[in-house]
This record gives sequence, structure tokens and C-alpha cells, in this order.
Amino acid sequence: MADVNSLAQLNALTPEQANDWFMQTCTATKWCQLMSSSRPFHSIADIEQTAGKHWQTMQQSDFFEAFDGHPMIGDLSTLRAKYAGTKGLASNEQSGAAAADEGTLIALQQGNQDYLDKHGFIFIICATGLSAATMLNELLKRLHNPTAVEIIIAAQEQMKITLLRIYKTLIHKDTRHE
Repeated sequence: MADVNSLAQLNALTPEQANDWFMQTCTATKWCQLMSSSRPFHSIADIEQTAGKHWQTMQQSDFFEAFDGHPMIGDLSTLRAKYAGTKGLASNEQSGAAAADEGTLIALQQGNQDYLDKHGFIFIICATGLSAATMLNELLKRLHNPTAVEIIIAAQEQMKITLLRIYKTLIHKDTRHE
């Protein structure tokens, strides 16, 4: 994948390179192709607006393709590693975040499996800065939603995740184009 640190570099990529770059932010093929063909972008706001516009045209199969690009949060060793240092790491992002206890991690693992069994796709949440307990509470709240509602919520969360991935690459490295 091409190393992209600025809007200028993103705009200069070949269509195939741009598509590959967008696939790193969201694995919905149709969305990535639309984003690649929408270049050049003139600002971060332009990317955000275009991303949202194209996301609104996606079908359920496109959402599922994007969801499949995420690992399921369910492996206890992965959860333990993710939340081992939550208190220290999240102190800058979210006051009051605490390290996850074993019971919370086990409940999160089970909740994720229950969600998958009920809805047919993994639980999608923009988890940046969220404690395990906050994620668990949201998962348990959303678990009881009808699947049609969850597809809409998960698609909204997917777009938040996608935009964060774009911002992490372009905003932090190229603030001239904001």
C-alpha cells in the first residue's frame, strides 16, 4: 500500500493505489471505488462530506462487507491485552476510565458471541477511548434491538471508525489542508 501522509499524496495516487488506501479505512469495495474516483479532494471536510454521501448509497451487503473487515472482539487474550492498561492509556481520552476486570472481559466475550448469533454480524462500535465496561453496556443495550435497527446503528458506527482512520493519517500529518 502506498504511504499517504497528505491530501496531495492521496490525490496523486493511481486509482488502484487510492482504492487500496481506502480499503485500509473501510473494506466495503464499492465505497472504496467511489472514494477513489471522487478525487481530487480539496480538504479534510471534502473527504468527510464525500465519504458520508457515498456511504448513504451503500446497500446492506456493502455494510456487511465493511463489518467483515473487523475482528470480532471475543478472544479473551485479545481483550485482556486491549484493556490491560486502559486506565493509564485512556486517562487522556476519557476521565474516569478504569482497567477492565476479568468479569467484564468474560461478559464482553459472551455478549459479542450472543450478538453475532442473534444478528448474523459482529458488534460494531467506534471504541476509541471507551472502557471495556462502556463497550459492554452498549453491547448489552443494543443486543436486544431488532436486526434491521442494528444494521443502521452498526453502519453509522462503521462510518465513525472509517473517518477516524482517515483523520489519523491525514489530519495529524497534514494540517495545511483543513
